[in-house]
Amino acid sequence: MDARQIIEKLRDRETLSDEDLPWFAMGLASGVVTDAQAGAFAMAALLNGMSDAEKVGLTLAMRDSGDVLSWDAPAPAIDKHSTGGIGDCVSLLLAPALAALGGFVPMVSGRGLGHTGGTLDKLEAIPGLKTEVSEEKFRDIVRQTGFAIVSATGSIAPADKRLYAVRDVTGTVESIDLITASILSKKLAAGLEALVLDVKCGSGAFMQTREDARALAESLVTVANGAGCKTSALVTDMNQPLCPSLGNALEVMAVMEAMTSGEVDNNLCDLTCDLGGELMVLAGMAEDADQAAFAMRGVLQNGAAAERFGAMVSAMGGPRDFVDNWRDRLPSAPVVRDVSAQGAGYLAAMDGHALGMCVVHLGGGRLKGGDPIHPAVGLSNVAMIGDYLGRGELIATIHAQSPEDADRAEAEIRAALDFSADAPQEPPLVYERIGP
Repeated sequence: MDARQIIEKLRDRETLSDEDLPWFAMGLASGVVTDAQAGAFAMAALLNGMSDAEKVGLTLAMRDSGDVLSWDAPAPAIDKHSTGGIGDCVSLLLAPALAALGGFVPMVSGRGLGHTGGTLDKLEAIPGLKTEVSEEKFRDIVRQTGFAIVSATGSIAPADKRLYAVRDVTGTVESIDLITASILSKKLAAGLEALVLDVKCGSGAFMQTREDARALAESLVTVANGAGCKTSALVTDMNQPLCPSLGNALEVMAVMEAMTSGEVDNNLCDLTCDLGGELMVLAGMAEDADQAAFAMRGVLQNGAAAERFGAMVSAMGGPRDFVDNWRDRLPSAPVVRDVSAQGAGYLAAMDGHALGMCVVHLGGGRLKGGDPIHPAVGLSNVAMIGDYLGRGELIATIHAQSPEDADRAEAEIRAALDFSADAPQEPPLVYERIGP
């Protein structure tokens, strides 16, 4: 058996055997499979697709390419995953809120991919915080605080780590089958008993149509449940940012504002509570999703979630006083510029992908593997669809490293927004639930 034979089978739409996928996954983990072969495999999967059985096989093979954790805990191990969007910092709210309600949340997260932000990049905007921790440290933090948000170590799904990096630079990010296996191999390696998925659709998502998002949600739910993890999904809107901040430190600021101000009546907190309620029912922590969502809102509002978040930040090397002094601890950009409306009208639509790439071009994401992240850059005060703006009113605030970067960002922002004299129909937050 060699990589070429497996790639040729996938290319020619032949059924992969029970031995093919474990061999290929171990080859990714060991280096026997080259980057070129991994790219060819990814492209064949993108163009030809994989059966449900092959997706389950690839997911389990990548999970088993490294360590698979198990937990001796008083509560089920649970988690959430988003397929990626802009201004989406739900994980930073949801995990500590679930922990405050007695959940046990070992969250293995990823970095920015394409135009979307990454949870790990956001966390690492906090000075001193390190998301790459040993398995022993991961376990200790979860025992202490009820949750931890960490990078997949070299021993957790190493096959996925290789394939994930190759996908980002070979034009194969959008493969539903590879997205499914990538997400679930890491989640299942964390020893989860229940998982909720936030599958985005719209201009700021990888899946821009509701039909594509539904297909991905169904794939994820089918494979996860087929692999033994109780899973459901919400198909949610990403035609605009989930919160009015895009960029690593700026999104952490939005999270801290929500957890410390008591102001939780917004799209970010609403979706956090919806996902948390769904997950609590899956895990047997609650019988009614609406009541569980109400409990989630309570711990966001009363400071219990913030207390848990602060404990995790400290345990991962961040400031011990972060919750009390987050405004002073987070970095700021040297150039801050407001962008104002040039005329009057309703914000009718926006190109979410373009806004995400605007942040990447400012230095808040990666154009190629290994690019450094500048945590302070991005956009804040971003107007939302349906807002009426008079001439001269604020569209967004740019946070940049230089005036030249701010000039380019302003042009990109203006090109990404459409205004109308008529009020548009605002998109719903949640389109549908996909579940077993």
